[in-house]
Amino acid sequence: MSQIVIKRPPRTLPPEVPSDDLQLETPPELPRGQQEGMLMQVLPTLGMGSSVVFYFASPNAHPFMRIMGVVMLVSTAAMVVSQIVRHRRGTQGQMADVRRDYLRYLAQTRRAVRRTALRQRDAQLYLHPAPEQLWSVVAEGSRVWERRSGDDDFGQVRIGVGPQRLATPLVAPQTAPVDELEPLCAGAMQRFLAVHGQLDGLPVALSLRAFYHVTVSGEPERAQAAARALVAQAVTLHSPDDLVVAVVTSPGALPRWDWTKWLPHCQVADQFDGAGTRRLFGDDLGELERLLAGTLEGRPRFSRDGRPLLDRPHVLVVLDGGMVPPASAFAAVEGMQGVTVVEVVPGELDQPRGDLSVVVRPDRLLLDSGGGVAYEGVPDGLSLPAAEALARQLAPLRMGGQDDDEPLLANLDFTELLGLGDASSVDVARTWRPRSTPERLRVPIGVGEDGRPVMLDLKEAAQEGMGPHGLCVGATGSGKSELLRTLVLGLAVTHSSETLNFVLADFKGGATFAGMSQMPHVAAVITNLADDLTLVDRMGDAIRGELQRRQELLRSAGNYANIHDYEKARAAGAPLEPLASLVLVIDEFSELLTAKPDFIDMFIQIGRIGRSLGVHLLLASQRLEEGRLRGLDTYLSYRIGLRTFSAAESRTALGVPDAYHLPSVPGSGYLKFGTDEMVRFKAAYVSGAYRAGGPDAARDS
Repeated sequence: MSQIVIKRPPRTLPPEVPSDDLQLETPPELPRGQQEGMLMQVLPTLGMGSSVVFYFASPNAHPFMRIMGVVMLVSTAAMVVSQIVRHRRGTQGQMADVRRDYLRYLAQTRRAVRRTALRQRDAQLYLHPAPEQLWSVVAEGSRVWERRSGDDDFGQVRIGVGPQRLATPLVAPQTAPVDELEPLCAGAMQRFLAVHGQLDGLPVALSLRAFYHVTVSGEPERAQAAARALVAQAVTLHSPDDLVVAVVTSPGALPRWDWTKWLPHCQVADQFDGAGTRRLFGDDLGELERLLAGTLEGRPRFSRDGRPLLDRPHVLVVLDGGMVPPASAFAAVEGMQGVTVVEVVPGELDQPRGDLSVVVRPDRLLLDSGGGVAYEGVPDGLSLPAAEALARQLAPLRMGGQDDDEPLLANLDFTELLGLGDASSVDVARTWRPRSTPERLRVPIGVGEDGRPVMLDLKEAAQEGMGPHGLCVGATGSGKSELLRTLVLGLAVTHSSETLNFVLADFKGGATFAGMSQMPHVAAVITNLADDLTLVDRMGDAIRGELQRRQELLRSAGNYANIHDYEKARAAGAPLEPLASLVLVIDEFSELLTAKPDFIDMFIQIGRIGRSLGVHLLLASQRLEEGRLRGLDTYLSYRIGLRTFSAAESRTALGVPDAYHLPSVPGSGYLKFGTDEMVRFKAAYVSGAYRAGGPDAARDS
């Protein structure tokens, strides 16, 4: 069988889901002192009426005055009735307004909660696809074996669906006694909490790292289907380098698990038999334990609080009958770190076995980790034909490394770095999906000494980024222009124009950004500034205008302190327009400052306020004289040093002369940010000739 080499691209995570508590507002209370208020209004009128009655009853009153008294008495009574009616209508009107405002607030909050619920559902279904959809994950290719051992969700496998709490938990307000609340609003709030506090039908996942012995019990066919679904998700999303699967069955159950022989995860790479590579599949656990001796050697006893073994694969042992020697390490009560035994048990156990019991019933899933049933849902299942079809899809796949043994010398294609495949068929609907906060403005620019992608994160340090502003220095032939193109295109491919815009300026010829003006992200490409210095002034005016526009927008929208608060409010449902981040890339800025020395004030202004306005600055140059930055360097939080003309230029850029000693290989450089050690990298190459099918025809065969 021919083999297909998998080169995993940087992982794409689903958009981040808000997680802050949502405190509901208190429903209005019924008005207090209503009778007292009405009495105060009618007392003067009643007083006047009593005076009329007293005068009318006087024996010396003139007949005409008696008639006038009757008229005044009737008028007084009419005034009293009018005051009472007016007061009641006013109170009812005020209460109606308050009720209307609260119900409107609940309607607005409901729309925001529904958006959060939709994002939560999409994210969970993306991370934990249904068993019947796993074949499409393999067929599409970009997510196969995407989970690395260092990922937070490594080892998580879906076992069913069930209810989950809303990602933004709804918190009921402190209220007055129920009988003092306006009943319609109080009832609406209670219904809101009951309906929207929980989502149904979301994936239920367990972490293999958190358990050493999982029993899957129930009616035999259902229990086996659930175990197949568990294994199928594990082998689809985890590579054979990070996950080893061994299957031990009774002789009668061998046909039920024969499909696993196709899995690369079940093979012992350095051992062979008459059928080829030895498989971790049989009816004797002791024999499989001997085959895994090297993998199991030196593992500590299981501890849920222990550190994950990142340098070794996780071992998943499926036990469906078979012979388990009493002395087997798998039979130990304590278990081993990084090893999970999944035992398939026909029928339900009287007493839970292991540290997690999964009970599969028709349309019902029960989880018990020793303290009674802790969760209920609906179990997953995968048929035997579907499992075998998936295993055959995975059979030819193998993990691949770099094209060369020296990743810092290899030519890495841009599309390969981003995992795009054929550049002509890039699906921007996928690559422009809203990105989570950790992934926003974060893009690979090359590979490091270990062959892994080196990421440049333009976000500010408060958001765990390297930015917002930086410096790039590289001599002629160092690959500086290629690096800038890689960075701009990488950001454009992974971010929509609604979230990210560029202003690209080249003081000299303009070849660096040639052909980029047609991208929807690019607000302006300004070149040949040296030939017309008035363009420099106009560019400065335009940038100042944009800074002022953003300041006024944040102020008028609600006095937001920065773009992060603005976007957070927008994500929570505030009716705000998108405000894209703006990246200014200025090539040959050193020569620009020679021609226009006062332009450094503009750069310092961007360095000072750009962070809060979502404006990022990257200054690039072939040369960098000491003192050229004149105070601007305090705002340049990351530095990229390609090969420089002199050790002094390297010291000015990086603080050390190392960039001067880089090999004459275009794209070789150092990335420095904060106080961390410099990262050596080799930039990707984006200007090569187009090759249909991608740099390696998508996959080498």
